Amino acid sequence: MNLNTFIDHTLLKPTATKNDIVTLCKEAMEYGFFSVCVNTCYVSLAKQTLAGSSVKLCAVIGFPLGAMSTIAKVEETKQALKEGADEIDMVMNIGFFKSADYTGAAHDIKAVKQQMPKLTLKVILETCYLDTTEIIKASEIALESGADFIKTSTGFGSSGATLNTVQIMLNATKNTHVKVKASGGIRDTATALEYIKIGALRLGTSNSIAIVTENNKDKKANY
Repeated sequence: MNLNTFIDHTLLKPTATKNDIVTLCKEAMEYGFFSVCVNTCYVSLAKQTLAGSSVKLCAVIGFPLGAMSTIAKVEETKQALKEGADEIDMVMNIGFFKSADYTGAAHDIKAVKQQMPKLTLKVILETCYLDTTEIIKASEIALESGADFIKTSTGFGSSGATLNTVQIMLNATKNTHVKVKASGGIRDTATALEYIKIGALRLGTSNSIAIVTENNKDKKANY
């Protein structure tokens, strides 16, 4: 298994510098990661650094709270795509969802997907705030609204991915085209392989190099 090809090499810390982003992109090219995942202010820099490589560029939208207006998310998406993003990871409006405003939560996702009908949209559910029934419902809303992936976590919530939540999401996407991305707290090779074994097709982590080189003793993931 080429573990590197499952990984979105991620740097979303608020303190990330331009040099950090350049380093992230160079690491992704060296290790053959599927993509880099960055905040939207760094899309153009990452695109420039990745020029000529096969590494995809993923931008996060409405990050990390998901509480921005739909219009703001749409405009952020449009700008990220204009600057060269290949994929978008957007945070679901968790407050709308928790209010049982499922129509509002769905509209938020649909509005972003309309900007990128042929590109990959991942919808972050932030499962640490949801119980099992809510994870299933949120997964269904994302599926029906055009998501290509559903994703567990931003990495900035109270906890990240777990095998249990990923399995719930996999069950919700069974017999659909929608895939599952596990993210948040993935810091060692064994854990990464477990997620892939049960069916996750993408992993988001800032600990990518340690994972693929199995040099992950006492490592702490920031995402």
